[in-house]
Amino acid sequence: MNQNVIDNETQEKLDAFIKQEEGDSNDYKGLLAKFITLVAVGMSLFHLYAAYSIVPTQQLRVIHVALVLFLVFLSFPIAARFKNRLMIWDVLFALGSVAIAYYILGGGDDFMDRNTAPNSTDVIIGIGLILLILESVRRTNGMVLVTVTVLFLLYALFGNYLPAPWTHKGYGLDRLVGYMYMTLEGIYGTAVDVSATLIILFTIFGAFLQFTGAGKFFIDFSFAAMGGKSSGVGRTIVMSSFLLGGPSGSGVATTVTVGSVAAPMLDKVGYEKNAAGGLLAAGGLGAIISPPVLGAAAFLIADFLKISYLDVLLMATIPTILFYLGLFVMVEIDVRKYGMKSIQFSSAETAWQLTKKYWFHFFSLISIVVFMLMGFSPVMSVFWATVVSALSSMLREDTAIIPWAWFKGKEPIFKGLYNSNLTKALASGSTGVLAIAATCAGAGLIVGTVTLTGLGLKFSSIVIQYAGGSLLLTTIFTALVVWVVGLAVPVTASYIICAVIAAPALINLGVPAFAAHMFIFYYAVLSEVSPPTALSPFAAAAICKGNPYKTTLQTWKYVAPAILVPFMFVLDKSGVSLLLMGSTTALEQADWMQIAWVSFTAVVGIICLAGGLQGWFIEKTKIFERVIMVISGVALAYPSTEADLIGFIGFGLVLVTQTITHFKLNPRSS
Repeated sequence: MNQNVIDNETQEKLDAFIKQEEGDSNDYKGLLAKFITLVAVGMSLFHLYAAYSIVPTQQLRVIHVALVLFLVFLSFPIAARFKNRLMIWDVLFALGSVAIAYYILGGGDDFMDRNTAPNSTDVIIGIGLILLILESVRRTNGMVLVTVTVLFLLYALFGNYLPAPWTHKGYGLDRLVGYMYMTLEGIYGTAVDVSATLIILFTIFGAFLQFTGAGKFFIDFSFAAMGGKSSGVGRTIVMSSFLLGGPSGSGVATTVTVGSVAAPMLDKVGYEKNAAGGLLAAGGLGAIISPPVLGAAAFLIADFLKISYLDVLLMATIPTILFYLGLFVMVEIDVRKYGMKSIQFSSAETAWQLTKKYWFHFFSLISIVVFMLMGFSPVMSVFWATVVSALSSMLREDTAIIPWAWFKGKEPIFKGLYNSNLTKALASGSTGVLAIAATCAGAGLIVGTVTLTGLGLKFSSIVIQYAGGSLLLTTIFTALVVWVVGLAVPVTASYIICAVIAAPALINLGVPAFAAHMFIFYYAVLSEVSPPTALSPFAAAAICKGNPYKTTLQTWKYVAPAILVPFMFVLDKSGVSLLLMGSTTALEQADWMQIAWVSFTAVVGIICLAGGLQGWFIEKTKIFERVIMVISGVALAYPSTEADLIGFIGFGLVLVTQTITHFKLNPRSS
């Protein structure tokens, strides 16, 4: 299979989108580059050690934040004009981050005990830490998230001057600072806990898969398995996005990786440019909601709800199937809609030949779930999955994470090891987590404010009041809140903010906590494809030479099922069947007929929605058919007998009219 060579201008655009998501880091050379690489390798090794051995909670979180800040200040410039130049202030900020960690850990239990009455040194050090975190968030994620965080901190300090119901009793600077960094509630709370354990380990695991050639294998395998005919190109994108998405967990990275190979093929079979970009971006979005490695926010769900990560994977199973089913149906309709030419694409090797050579990549991908089913914790599961990935890569010379030549003594010991894929994977694991980890530290300030002031309960009571106690309206309002927050900040941050301020509103109206959190997670993920921060569609538009905004609209068409499905598991008790009842224990007592029925109506609803939005089903649809199909799709997504009846009647009606149209246009086929 031939890789597409993207022209330099497009490559620069794509790099800019990835930098926008992951931060625009320096590209040092020489000794400084080696030093940063070795610190990043050390950080990965420390976290792998912490997974296997016992490191006290407070120590782990404080050291994690210190290492993240240290690397952020050395790796990300204060402004674009200082790119690739290490400035004195960067060194001072980096050393200051380590000094603060030393102060916290050196204070022992006495330090934590005086959080309600910190001394003046504590307050000064705490203010310094908060400012360093805000600066690290600015460097990695931009000003918007910093502004949001500062507004929350100002609310904690001056909220007592606001009118009811927003007011609170007021907190002084010393009380706020003490709560934020002298307890495990603020900066060092849930978000940093998840970042220091699960997120960094999954990032390291993803880097191991990348540097052992798993990413390339998944794309090659998808093309070999499905890319033979013109209709297979769309299916290939869907399949390769799913396989690649697990290891990468990044919508933009998946979109760019698959798009760089598939874009010319989409063009060749007759895809319209914006539709091609929309399909690529939709596939990339699927990466964040697909087991076994969902986006970083999924680990936070497990921690917020105090459930196992395996239960989160279980809940994501049917919605993921529905999402990809929706994409497959859209792709099949595309073949008819664009009258695609029948073109054969030759693959260098068959799917079976590739599997015989590289079967261990599949095992590396599913080993996490295998270890969890064996009873390992998520942290130990990903640790052992990383070990399995490294060891199995040594089976072949072209995938070996440490070159075979090194073992044979044909390479210098230290230089050979430094240049090996093992060092690259360990360094990439830490540098790849910096932007998310900085977001988690910043989000800790937001969560700390919400818990200290009781803002979450105030906000939820206001939302319920506005909605007049209606669950449907509350759900719509919550979706809008998550969407608006998601326009401004990354997925992880928007999930954390909305989990503490918006989830209580749904839970108060009787929605199970796990369903409320999954609802918020899915809408936070949808912000990935919403302007003005629609990075995946913008990257896809650059690859396919389309219009960024038209591509974004096309992406929305392809991900429409993902917009509807979350409503299904919030609006009615039967809807939680789509989340497989939220846990393995509840699933044992579940009504399987109900799960099957709700899943079936969801499938038909998605097919209806796909046909209605595409303007094509068996043949080109008329306006009234499109309207009926969209209404039927929405009705089938609402879990009630009356709505199902309306949906099935509408679908049946369009099926009849479409069949008649088909026979009129193709009399021979009758």
